[in-house]
Amino acid sequence: MAQSVGIKDVARAADVSVGTVSNVINRPDTVAAATRARVQAAIERLGYVRSESARQLRAGHSRIMGLLVLDMGNPFFVDLARGAERAARSAGLGVMVCNSAQDPAEEAEYLSLFAEQRVRGVLLSPADASGRNIAAFRRHEIPFVLVDRVAEDTTESSVSVDDVAGGGLAVRHLLDEGHRSLAYVSGPPGLHQVRDRRTGALGALADAGLGPEALREVPTERLDVAAGRDAGARLLGLADRPTAVFCANDLLALGVLQSMYAAGVRIPEDLALVGYDDIEFASAAAVPLTSVRQPAVTMGTLAAQMLLAEIEGHGPGEAERRVVLQPELVVRRSSMGR
Repeated sequence: MAQSVGIKDVARAADVSVGTVSNVINRPDTVAAATRARVQAAIERLGYVRSESARQLRAGHSRIMGLLVLDMGNPFFVDLARGAERAARSAGLGVMVCNSAQDPAEEAEYLSLFAEQRVRGVLLSPADASGRNIAAFRRHEIPFVLVDRVAEDTTESSVSVDDVAGGGLAVRHLLDEGHRSLAYVSGPPGLHQVRDRRTGALGALADAGLGPEALREVPTERLDVAAGRDAGARLLGLADRPTAVFCANDLLALGVLQSMYAAGVRIPEDLALVGYDDIEFASAAAVPLTSVRQPAVTMGTLAAQMLLAEIEGHGPGEAERRVVLQPELVVRRSSMGR
């Protein structure tokens, strides 16, 4: 097994001191051009790579920003990560992306890993509704920003979308299309996003003079296509099937769409369907999906910029501490033409 090349090897090859090599790596402007070129040639020839772990020990932190999301299988979080990475790279940081899979235990393990790796800061889309994981992580004094979740009763910063407004947009649209019997295919009840979207849906029904009984909830344990197919099968088994369905995200809606298509139920003629997130696959579905759009890339970028400001000691003011973006309804074939 080949030995790794160290800074002393580079110094020997370039016939300079270890301190000169260190200056070339960290403060190149302080080294004469000819000497700098000789050291850089030695680095290239020997294949020297700086030890990040050693640098991290000296500095007390890494050049990594942590990002912990609920489900990397959901394109919404992929877009969010793209926005965060763009901002982090502009500040010379990399992004370590981890997936809690909507599991509080997994979330706790990854937060411990971030602390062990001494990351500069963390962007977190929480899976633990109790707040215990956040409370435990706070003891490490690592800056963090909540993403896709409003920071309530806490001093932490957050960037989110108004999910109450989003749920209202979806259901008002279905009401405008003439539907009075609706279903809400939800997700894990511990997720704030799921509850807020339901609150918005019920609010829209109340504004139309309808009670909560007009919205039948079909709960799911997860927010993926398989859970959507299962919810679709349960809807098919109802004797008094609703005429419209609002889903807590697009993956659930695509699963419902698959179940209905397989059973010969026409979308939207027999059942109108609305999703949430407006992922890329929404417009490319067999029946293009109406969806409530979240600005995922913007959310990730703003959250990372807010975190970078806190890392540098220039935290946001009170007005900027909680950024709430507005959703947008994108109407497509799946909910039109009843």
